[in-house]
Amino acid sequence: MSSKAETTFLGSNPIQQAPTEVDGGFVEISGESYYKISNYHAMDPFFMTVVSPSDQWLFIGSNGGLTAGRKNAESALFPYYTDDKIIDNAENTGSKTLIKVKRDGQTQLWEAFSLRSEGLYQIRRNIYKNSLGNKLRFEEINESLGLSFSYEWSFSNRYGFIKKSWLKNLSSDAAEIAILDGLQNILPSGVNSALQSGRSTLVDAYKKNEKVADSTLAIFSLSARIVDKAEPAEALRANTIWSSGLAADAILLSNLQLDKFRRGTTIENESFIKATKGAYFIHSQFSMPANEEKHWLCVAELNMSSAQVAQLREELKNESALVANLEAEIAADSLKLKKLVGLADGLQSSKDKLISTRHYSNVLFNIMRGGIFEGLYLLSKNDLLKYFNIVNHKLSIAYASFFDSLDEQLSYSSLVAKAKETGNSDLTRICREYLPLSFSRRHGDPSRPWNYFSIENLDQDGNRIINYEGNWRDIFQNWEALSYSFPLYIEGIIAKFVNASTLDGYNPYRISKNGIDWEVIEEHDPWSFIGYWGDHQIIYLQKLLEHSAAHYPNKLQEMLSEESFVYANVPYRIKSYSEIVRDSSDTIDFDHDLEKTIQGRVEAVGSDGRLAWDESQNIIKANLAEKILLTALTKLYNFIPETGIWLNTQRPEWNDANNALVGDGVSMVTLYYLRRFIAFNSKLFSKSSQSTFALHSPLYNLTANVLKTFQEHKDSLGKPFSAQERRAVCDSLGYAGDRYRALAYSGLGGEKQEIDKQDILNLFDLALTYIDDAITKNRRTDGLYHAYNLIDFSENSVEVSNLYEMLEGQVAALSTDNLKAEEALRVLDKLKQSAMYRADQYSYMLYPDRTLAPFIDKNNIPASFVEASALIKAMHAQGNQSIVEIGGSGSYHFNGDLSNAKDLEARINQLAQSPWAELAQAEANSLLELFEEIFNHRAFTGRSGTFYGYEGLGSIYWHMVSKLLLAVQENIFKGKAEQADPKVMGALIDHYYEIRAGIGANKNPKLYGAFPTDAYSHTPSNAGVQQPGMTGQVKEDVLNRWAELGLKVQNGQLDIAPFFMHPDEFNSTASTFDYVDALGEFQSIALKEGQMAFSYCGVPIIYQSGASYQLTIFYANGEQESSTEASLSLELSQGIFSRSGQINRIELSF
Repeated sequence: MSSKAETTFLGSNPIQQAPTEVDGGFVEISGESYYKISNYHAMDPFFMTVVSPSDQWLFIGSNGGLTAGRKNAESALFPYYTDDKIIDNAENTGSKTLIKVKRDGQTQLWEAFSLRSEGLYQIRRNIYKNSLGNKLRFEEINESLGLSFSYEWSFSNRYGFIKKSWLKNLSSDAAEIAILDGLQNILPSGVNSALQSGRSTLVDAYKKNEKVADSTLAIFSLSARIVDKAEPAEALRANTIWSSGLAADAILLSNLQLDKFRRGTTIENESFIKATKGAYFIHSQFSMPANEEKHWLCVAELNMSSAQVAQLREELKNESALVANLEAEIAADSLKLKKLVGLADGLQSSKDKLISTRHYSNVLFNIMRGGIFEGLYLLSKNDLLKYFNIVNHKLSIAYASFFDSLDEQLSYSSLVAKAKETGNSDLTRICREYLPLSFSRRHGDPSRPWNYFSIENLDQDGNRIINYEGNWRDIFQNWEALSYSFPLYIEGIIAKFVNASTLDGYNPYRISKNGIDWEVIEEHDPWSFIGYWGDHQIIYLQKLLEHSAAHYPNKLQEMLSEESFVYANVPYRIKSYSEIVRDSSDTIDFDHDLEKTIQGRVEAVGSDGRLAWDESQNIIKANLAEKILLTALTKLYNFIPETGIWLNTQRPEWNDANNALVGDGVSMVTLYYLRRFIAFNSKLFSKSSQSTFALHSPLYNLTANVLKTFQEHKDSLGKPFSAQERRAVCDSLGYAGDRYRALAYSGLGGEKQEIDKQDILNLFDLALTYIDDAITKNRRTDGLYHAYNLIDFSENSVEVSNLYEMLEGQVAALSTDNLKAEEALRVLDKLKQSAMYRADQYSYMLYPDRTLAPFIDKNNIPASFVEASALIKAMHAQGNQSIVEIGGSGSYHFNGDLSNAKDLEARINQLAQSPWAELAQAEANSLLELFEEIFNHRAFTGRSGTFYGYEGLGSIYWHMVSKLLLAVQENIFKGKAEQADPKVMGALIDHYYEIRAGIGANKNPKLYGAFPTDAYSHTPSNAGVQQPGMTGQVKEDVLNRWAELGLKVQNGQLDIAPFFMHPDEFNSTASTFDYVDALGEFQSIALKEGQMAFSYCGVPIIYQSGASYQLTIFYANGEQESSTEASLSLELSQGIFSRSGQINRIELSF
């Protein structure tokens, strides 16, 4: 039987089949590079971010549905909804184009990009995104009509959002054209997201859409501000749209006449429309000769005052000059965005344009989250003073003479040095923490509605605002990648990190330029919760410490004994150890009285009021040694032998979807990272010239107690711990932590004690022995490593059970910095053979996929249980099915309102006052046991095992895959240093490039699901990539790119030794490399055939193939020198890190 598809008709016309072959590649449009996806209509709709260098934002679906605005979701031009609704609303929001084509006396209607025309014509659709990431173009080619229509979104900070349109006659015959082109569902100014989402029908009643006479300008405003108070509230700002390039027979302010156009009846000009959704359509009629193209544009802006509207009206009187200025502004904004990325070394020239463009995109999204140092290492005294007045205005007054002595612009290094000279530790701390970042915002967008973003990068006068904000777990990893381009700031970044850690050794939820923030309990929000995450705290700080030690080998030693560090005072109080054991899922109280005290201090002092203060009303001070020790000890006193770090602070780890692990879960992931942390700090302390370190007495005692516990039980290492001995260790450590917290919450006390360096080293050495014992015992029989385990506290014992394999466990095990190359290779080989491997994407899921039970199969109670239950039979006899319901076929099921064992237990307890009270008491345990047997909630890890997107079943979470790639390249470098077997090294490198291929830059767009030049958060099993751009993956991939290029810093020196760079990187033709130099200026270098180039700390580095290794340094003074050594001298390296401008470029032949 033939498999040929049958022909289907719309009326009497056969449905036209569009091409389904999706392809991608780079093209050049008007001298600019774009990535083109051909026939994107054959893909599922995907979501994108288009980026501006200002506060403009635009999120858009590949079907054209979009939202856009300025600053945040409260200032939107089109309604700000979640991404699914934006895609669903494509037919009624954003661009809309209706075209009538008349040839040979016949008029045909074409609605470009619309479902209304689907199947009526033979069409092809292409989508283009420019390499800079600030332009997106849609193209529909109607082969049946011999026409193509394209439109493109771009930005101008001065003028707004630009939609450019092109109509081209592809035919050799002329055509008569009538067109309606424009935008719909335009919001008036003053409508916030909550108002639009919850009361849009009310908003419509206030809408006024007006056209200015003798102009293309339209104004969209509210008749009054939408308030419920009985008082006047004028709406004095408006959104505007104007157009140019298309002679308008009429301008429409709504979509009310679209059907008139479709039917061919007369279109009337609209000058005032009320109580109707805003739109802007140009109606035009014209002749198109063969092969002619017509071009026009419309420009939309938000929140314009009466004066600004009047100014725009005046500019429109000279339309040609206005359009010329607009084009210049668009080009200038593109250059601004390119410069921002170039400052962070995001510009590269490679034959593999996908990889170099993906690097650009990674850097772009990294600085969008973490910010960029636009002033390089120069600071503004004016902004520094503003910062001080927010952080500690009393100190800024007391040290007025200090600030008076500063230049209007000064370097970061000189500021910190001058502050240290004063001898005031608070002045030093605040100056050190001053990070002049801009362009930052939290990673919120319509696909991440739980995160609120606000772009605070320009003031009302267009001046740069120094500001950053982000979730704690996110922003420090972005700063890690950024600090490779600006190494001098690493000291301030580390200080910012440890100074925001709490007295009990954890970190707050959010951080911004102005201080820290934490979650509070919001009674009516089911997502409202408090707690502390753990794994990121160890590995993120560790990576920052490693960066500092590599670039500035002595800096951390100096900071170890420096008493200028502080503690954050988050109003959470972890319960006592015995309470935690009793209920490990409810372990933290919110101290409302403390929060009031903190707010009072903030009002009196500034954001320093959120720090911990002692009884004498002084900020509690510590040295870096104490901060590092407390971080380690907080994990160690929650250590369970052979098992990991107990997750008992109401939050999971990296994977939020494993939230049910809290309480019963124990993390080997954190333990793997803790091994690296302790091993590093053991070396750090051993190199210190200090023989003792001052610690607050409670921490001194905690150190001694943890060491004592480890010493008492060390004979059990190397053999299985009994459940009883495991409990003994757990109790001893837990009560030690309990005693410490009780004293810490009262202010740590004023006394300090000197601890011998050797005692710290003894603790670290013994802790490593326990950790290595646990790691050995958590190697699975299949060669992989356990990620998490489950524990069960019972009388004097702790029983342990293992969970299924997870990708993050393998990544963390590979990241211990302790595996030999052969061992790392075995893990990677086993990983590829595991059920976590997804062959269709040649990449790795977070955990093996599994099939959830069908609804009709998951809540069935055996009839034998009911027959044996006197309670259930008695309740049924009285018609009571509140615990067990009877199905239509005589089946039995738990009541549909019961979600978990707590619900069941509560329902059973309600029977205490019923005739069945005794039966209920007698059968409670058997009912609860049956419930657990049916639903197996003991093994429930959270939403990760119950949903199908994000971190759920069958899903690839790309951040973790890039973490895997990072772990592999670290092991490649480690293997090289240890002179591992070349075959092993080759196999590790093969794994690296296989994993990189799976990540997506070189994938076909249909397989990837979007533009492969952009990072996305995850790929579920049933769709392409989801959640664009603002993912932590970009940080890992920036670092991986430096590794591929052979860059490594150690002992303060930069090594340039590309030993596993892919050979396809060398350009096959001569080209020009644009970059931003060490002093922040645009430069260009002519590249020869066979070269590739990139910048690092603003220094251009050019690679080319050669017979032998030769490194040539070209100095700014015209001199040059060559070397066969891979390591640059300490002096040259430090000059590069400080962006001295001493070096013009570096060329490497190898």
